[in-house]
Amino acid sequence: MTDFPGLKLTNIDMPSSGSPITMRDEGKLIVPNDPVVPFIEGDGIGPDITRAMKMVTENAVYKAYGRNRKIYFWEIYAGEKCNKIFGNWLIDDTLEAIKYFKVAIKGPLTTPVGGGIRSINVRLRQALELYACIRPVRYFDGVPSPLRDPWKVNMVVFRENMEDVYAGIEWPKGSVECMKIRNFLTEEMGVSLREDIGLGIKPISAFGSKRIMRKAIKYAIEQNRSSITIVHKGNIMKYTEGLFRACCYKVAEEEFSGQVITEGEARGKTAESLPDNKILVKDRIADAMFQQILLRPEDYDVIVTPNLNGDYLSDAIAATAGGLGMAPGANVGDEAAVFEATHGTVPKYADLDKVNPTSLILSSAMMLDHIGWKEAAELIVSAVERTIQSRVVTYDLARQMEKATEVSCSKYAETLCQNM
Repeated sequence: MTDFPGLKLTNIDMPSSGSPITMRDEGKLIVPNDPVVPFIEGDGIGPDITRAMKMVTENAVYKAYGRNRKIYFWEIYAGEKCNKIFGNWLIDDTLEAIKYFKVAIKGPLTTPVGGGIRSINVRLRQALELYACIRPVRYFDGVPSPLRDPWKVNMVVFRENMEDVYAGIEWPKGSVECMKIRNFLTEEMGVSLREDIGLGIKPISAFGSKRIMRKAIKYAIEQNRSSITIVHKGNIMKYTEGLFRACCYKVAEEEFSGQVITEGEARGKTAESLPDNKILVKDRIADAMFQQILLRPEDYDVIVTPNLNGDYLSDAIAATAGGLGMAPGANVGDEAAVFEATHGTVPKYADLDKVNPTSLILSSAMMLDHIGWKEAAELIVSAVERTIQSRVVTYDLARQMEKATEVSCSKYAETLCQNM
């Protein structure tokens, strides 16, 4: 049994092998050759796609590094399986494990609509301070798309994770709390409100806005991206989303002035006169941005946005490149990162070995890149490219492609391993 000093678990067993990823004071990961990576299987189709992801990831690591490196996947719990075993949808051991090992990966988790448990995904993000939801979307040649020129799609959405309506400050219609807030607003603030309302508060802070912009700019610099677009509804919500826009520009201008140029500064200059080494920072109104990703996707690179807009926008961009089944994602903070499938649990296909696991598999490639194992990450991405071009795909893509060979989730994963 490997020793993990400082890790205290109540309900689940310690990992039997592997070493923890640690972190230097400046936030840099120290990755051993045998890292423990906690995983949450997920609900519905989660077990199927998680098995596929583990197979592909382990093969990529072996083919990239031989016996010199190995990932030790270790199961932790959240969602339906967790509730069945422990009587709780999310246990403290899971949070402690992710904090301790720094990097984890998860399948989709159930969130009831309109009642029942609150979102486990939101609880994970808030408890672990995973303030940046990062969704890269790029087109893979051969994937069916509603766009005429889908190869122009190559965007990365940085969605603020901790604030906005997802902060969850709301009260149901008819509750004592709701009536107190309504009475205060009507009597003290002079706001006209009907009596039969539910109420919610939309908090957006300067701190949270600056933090997500800072992370987006650092990413754009490291990845040699050309532009950052702030997406907001500040023309209507002037003191929340307007604040978000203002804070994003402030970070760009005050902290990265030598590395960025704003659209205002660039206005009137020719393309040839713009500095090649500077990232263009611009902003767009949220509703107009939905047009832009369809009509001019080549003009947009890194996108930074408040929580709710980012939720809508990242799914819409994914649709242009084959849907959520092709879109990876990560929730990243300063201390930990959780990589995830970006789609739902699709319970009607649970245990049928049928669905497309590419979202979670590409999320594992993001995870490998995050820990510095770039060669293994590149093997996964190139294998996805080759496999799709060979038209060996799961049902969701096969029904839209001519002369495609439809395969199961597990067979698709095996094909990816063969194509590395």
